[in-house]
Amino acid sequence: MAGEPQSDCLFCKIVSGDIPATIVRESETTVAFRDINPQAPTHVLVIPKVHYPDAASLAAAEPQIAADVLTEAGAVAADEKIDSTGYRVIFNTGSGAGQTVFHAHAHVLGGRGLQWPPG
Repeated sequence: MAGEPQSDCLFCKIVSGDIPATIVRESETTVAFRDINPQAPTHVLVIPKVHYPDAASLAAAEPQIAADVLTEAGAVAADEKIDSTGYRVIFNTGSGAGQTVFHAHAHVLGGRGLQWPPG
């Protein structure tokens, strides 16, 4: 059921504490942790505590929690001191876009120049 923890979801297991992660921020509705395969000096994932497979389904079902993810992404950038030099927030949606864990999440990337267009 949408919104409910999934037993086979890596990020749901991080939310529950069953899998360790380097958590940098936590709110009532989100968890932010360092990516295990960083693509920039700062690479933090911000996830909702509820399970939705991607950002679009999260935004449609729970727009306030989707907003919370974005708010926390900005707070991560401030905490990591990349807000003044620039950072990128990315939501990959679908395997064709590079999504590998099907639990909505934002990538916060910064600490180096980020080229455009990406990929």
